[in-house]
Amino acid sequence: EPGVLVRITPHGLTSYRPFPSARPAQCIFEYVYFARPDSILFGRNVAAVRRALGRRLAREAPAEADLVIPVPDSGVPAALGYAEEAGLRFDHGLIRNHYVGRTFIEPKQSIRHFGVKIKLNPVREILEGKRVVVVDDSIVRGTTSRKIVSMLRAAGAREVHMRVSSPPTVSPCFYGIDTPTRRELIAASHSVEEIRTYLRADSLAYLSLEGLQESVGAKGEFCHACFSLDYPVPFPGEESAQLRLFQIDPWALA
Repeated sequence: EPGVLVRITPHGLTSYRPFPSARPAQCIFEYVYFARPDSILFGRNVAAVRRALGRRLAREAPAEADLVIPVPDSGVPAALGYAEEAGLRFDHGLIRNHYVGRTFIEPKQSIRHFGVKIKLNPVREILEGKRVVVVDDSIVRGTTSRKIVSMLRAAGAREVHMRVSSPPTVSPCFYGIDTPTRRELIAASHSVEEIRTYLRADSLAYLSLEGLQESVGAKGEFCHACFSLDYPVPFPGEESAQLRLFQIDPWALA
């Protein structure tokens, strides 16, 4: 367990806790995005949790629409949950090219933009003339979502309603996840309406932090600093960049 040391000797195995106990702070974003959907994470199936996020999102942010589509692949369970709760048709209006990796972690905007263009393809036969709810797991910089909205409209969608199965990402992770800096996070400096305008969507809504916590099922056991700025291990000040150790000349430390 966290905080436990194990000592192995010829006489046997001993485990003990040398440090004071601290509240658990498991990463809630694992449920939203990072974990495989077939995983059992912190005692719960990831796909089932993501489906619950979508159901809660449909209750919090309904939309007058004809169709619910996911941003594949990580948005699929949440979109299924949204469609079930809303009583709307679910379909795959975007087809993913599985030979392209996850675009949000690519280092340059030009690479991310190109990646989106070859990663996702809209299906005109499904989208044309439809009011579409498109469900994604998160919006980080907003560039990918803007491109998706544009693609859906070009494929004939009459309305595009963006729904996000997590709260606005307003702060980076300083615990080892390679997320962007705060100045790159669109929700850190823009309102939901401003983001909607940038995306050119007909409407935009995020899942509430309360809805996320209740869907996951354990309010006090997760780190949600990227959504709330509540860091379990406090930082003395805002960092302008992440993982500063990698910016230091290692020979200078010798």
